[in-house]
Amino acid sequence: MTPDQMRDASLLELFSLEADAQTQVLSAGLLALERNPTQADQLEACMRAAHSLKGAARIVGVDAGVSVAHVMEDCLVSAQEGRLYLQPEHIDALLQGTDLLMRIATPGNDVGAIDIEVYVALMERLLDPTQPTAMGAPKSGPAPLVEEVPQEPEPAPPASSEGPRQNKRMTEGGERVLRVTAERLNSLLDLSSKSLVETQRLKPYLASMQRLKRIQSNGLRALDTLDGQLKALDLSLEAQEALADTRRLLGEAQTLLAEKHAELDEFGWQAGQRAQVLYDTALACRMRPFADVLAGQVRMVRDLGRSLGKQVRLEIEGEKTQVDRDVLEKLEAPLTHLLRNAVDHGIETPEQRMLAGKPAEGLIRLRASHQAGLLVLELSDDGNGVDLERLRGAIVDRHLSPVDTALRLSEEELLTFLFLPGFSLRDTVTEVSGRGVGLDAVQHMVRQLRGAVVLEQTAGQGSRFHLEVPLTLSVVRSLVVEVGEEAYAFPLAHIERMCDLAPDDIVQLEGRQHFWHEGRHVGLVAASQLLQRPPGQTPSETLKVVVIRERDAVYGIAVERFVGERTLVVLPLDDRLGKVQDISAGALLDDGSVVLIVDVEDMLRSVDKLLNTGRLERIARRSQQASEAPRKRVLVVDDSLTVRELQRKLLLNRGYEVAVAVDGMDGWNALRSEDFDLLITDIDMPRMDGIELVTLLRRDSRLQSLPVMVVSYKDREEDRRRGLDAGADYYLAKASFHDDALLDAVVELIGGARA
Repeated sequence: MTPDQMRDASLLELFSLEADAQTQVLSAGLLALERNPTQADQLEACMRAAHSLKGAARIVGVDAGVSVAHVMEDCLVSAQEGRLYLQPEHIDALLQGTDLLMRIATPGNDVGAIDIEVYVALMERLLDPTQPTAMGAPKSGPAPLVEEVPQEPEPAPPASSEGPRQNKRMTEGGERVLRVTAERLNSLLDLSSKSLVETQRLKPYLASMQRLKRIQSNGLRALDTLDGQLKALDLSLEAQEALADTRRLLGEAQTLLAEKHAELDEFGWQAGQRAQVLYDTALACRMRPFADVLAGQVRMVRDLGRSLGKQVRLEIEGEKTQVDRDVLEKLEAPLTHLLRNAVDHGIETPEQRMLAGKPAEGLIRLRASHQAGLLVLELSDDGNGVDLERLRGAIVDRHLSPVDTALRLSEEELLTFLFLPGFSLRDTVTEVSGRGVGLDAVQHMVRQLRGAVVLEQTAGQGSRFHLEVPLTLSVVRSLVVEVGEEAYAFPLAHIERMCDLAPDDIVQLEGRQHFWHEGRHVGLVAASQLLQRPPGQTPSETLKVVVIRERDAVYGIAVERFVGERTLVVLPLDDRLGKVQDISAGALLDDGSVVLIVDVEDMLRSVDKLLNTGRLERIARRSQQASEAPRKRVLVVDDSLTVRELQRKLLLNRGYEVAVAVDGMDGWNALRSEDFDLLITDIDMPRMDGIELVTLLRRDSRLQSLPVMVVSYKDREEDRRRGLDAGADYYLAKASFHDDALLDAVVELIGGARA
């Protein structure tokens, strides 16, 4: 690329930035002028934006942009001078020109010469004084006079005055805005969070120094006591001098230690303050005003309403509310869907609204605010609300509920059906809202943000969506727990409650453990099984339980210890790891140790999988452990689900505790992390076969004495010899397999189920 080409590319990029900023001014101003066509400040702002774009386009040689911006400027100047009263047709055309300018400024645009000619002809026709729309005032009276604004000369302004080179983007506070990649911001936040954690590691050193000071003080007092006792003895001069030197050295050491402790304490405090400011500043760099997600939404609502023959206005509160840019990006799609849904399904036509005693113009309100560390969004409309009886009928027609049950559903229960996949009250799919995707898509996107959405409505008066999402995805408020002597974090947004369960609170229902919570039985699952950690040894007589909820799924997750609530800086897992089951990310605790953040949705899927495969383990109740002898544990390794389940059920019914593994590798991992009294394995399995598994086991000093039974379809003598040579204690052929043969072999190897 030649220097001239590089310069031209740079200028075109600046023109694109200029167009992005100025078209936003035009869109906002034109929508305001549609409600009040004579607002002098909005006319001035729109005229200036068109004028600047015309000059910028001329400088970079974009003739199409010059032509479009020129006719738009002429229209706005005529309105300023009172020669033209802006009608809806003019606003439509000016908005069309705004879109056209943005397309022209976009690299690789598809705007042709014919598009420009058609648009210029349209504007010239609208500006023709012989046309009724050009001079026509509103029916309510003549066009009010507006103050004439002096215009600048027509020639293109020099680059130093109005060209894009001077276009330094500014915030409302007058600060310059620079473009920085998201990767660099993420890296800055990561480094600042680690710096903050590192400063916390000074605390244990300070505590150790304080303890050392106390030890030295005690040592000095002990020396004084010894000195007093030795005075009764006739010590030599050398001994007295040595004692004095010892006292002096200890005193000097204590003084120096006190000074350095004070200095380190001051340094630690200052370093902590600076690290906190650095982290807060880095985090603030990721924050953007909520208004950034609203670009074009007001326009979209207006245009959609006109296409449906409706009058709709969108009012927004809390535009300056600060939100993480990643959250903003993910909010755009669900908000757009809800807004389109409100216009299409909620707001009635002007005629219907007038008959209902409402203003002809419908109102949609979107409010953003901070509450308890969350971004709270309320999207409401004054439309017709949800027809509950029609909804009830749709539920029955789609066979989602029997008629008698549907009749008893409350309003809240009925509204939850609207969030089911593919559910709609429309008989046909439209291009306006839905398009085959219902509110389930909105709920899914909000839940991906670790948030929640709730719908409320009042018949004939409108609907209200209440959304709560975190202000940032970079930081998550979590409950840190201990499982298998390792730290895990549950995001607070998914926690229903924490509780301590007494042994008598755990009941057996349909072979599964439950406890009573808010009027319902909640299933109880061991976190150690879900996270594949060995169960820890805790002296507590009560069970620590975290109750998690996702949609209608509620489970109690038993952990070993509650560490406490922490605000964690999210550290994404390395992409090379892929998706780690039940884990979403990592973080660092104050002492620098690592904590894994639980993916609650994934964990609930793991619970369902355990339930469906019958692998859910019982949590022993401590009150029974003292009186009952421990049960012997058997590990069943087989890649056949049928065989695996048959063996598991046989052994469970006989009283053994059973764990299963799907192949040799899975079995080897289980053997290394848990204790078993017997291994039962197949031979032909993926990843690691049974012979390899037994060979590894016999080479391990901890496992080499574990009894092993091989159960295989292969019943040839060489196969039997191969298994026994590898180290198996018993060989059972599946071809001659029956219940008693397996159980008799188990008893022969390890005895009954109780120790």
